[in-house]
Amino acid sequence: MPASETLQATALIDSEHPAVQAFAQQHATGATDRERAVALYYAVRDGFRYDPYRIDLSPAGMKASAVLASGYGWCVPKATLLTAVCRAAGIPARLGFADVRNHLSTERMRETMKTDVFAWHGYTDIWLDGAWRKATPAFNVQLCEKFGLLPLEFDGLSDSIYHPFDLAGNRHMEYIRQRGSFNDLPLDEIMVTFREIYASWLPGGETTSSLQGADFLADVASEARTGS
Repeated sequence: MPASETLQATALIDSEHPAVQAFAQQHATGATDRERAVALYYAVRDGFRYDPYRIDLSPAGMKASAVLASGYGWCVPKATLLTAVCRAAGIPARLGFADVRNHLSTERMRETMKTDVFAWHGYTDIWLDGAWRKATPAFNVQLCEKFGLLPLEFDGLSDSIYHPFDLAGNRHMEYIRQRGSFNDLPLDEIMVTFREIYASWLPGGETTSSLQGADFLADVASEARTGS
């Protein structure tokens, strides 16, 4: 059985926040936990635009409720939101992390980060029918359709993790290291890693990305047109 902590609110997985509670009440439709978790997955995946340029690693920027307020997020905050709304709906959930080689990264991202490896990629573990199921709500379906990616579907029975290839057969995502599962968002650990390996991306003591003012969708579209 899952630990009781997988149903509890924390400062960052703020499942007791009124907006999180309201979102869960609106979208957790269905007769079973599996049906309700699937409904919440799609509401988070497609209701909030994926944007890895607009990253705010401050506690305020990483809360689940911050995604609701902004309307966008990158993989970790979107997974945090899915974890929070599952808990708000009475479904045990926790955060999982892995390092991935991200073939969706843009030239601007690679030049700034000095690598195509994204450490601490986040997903959600959801307890359904006696087992933990992985759910990855990062890429909204509009992004996938626009850039030729296979949308990640989730049925509550099988893990939903990144596809290794896109629709054209090009490399998409590679899992290179598992970091495990956590009942709360390990923000301090993430910050230490990011500052060690992404010095140009998070300059000095900043908590916001140096790409904050750039347009991720425009960069991806430009590279798709030129084939770079």
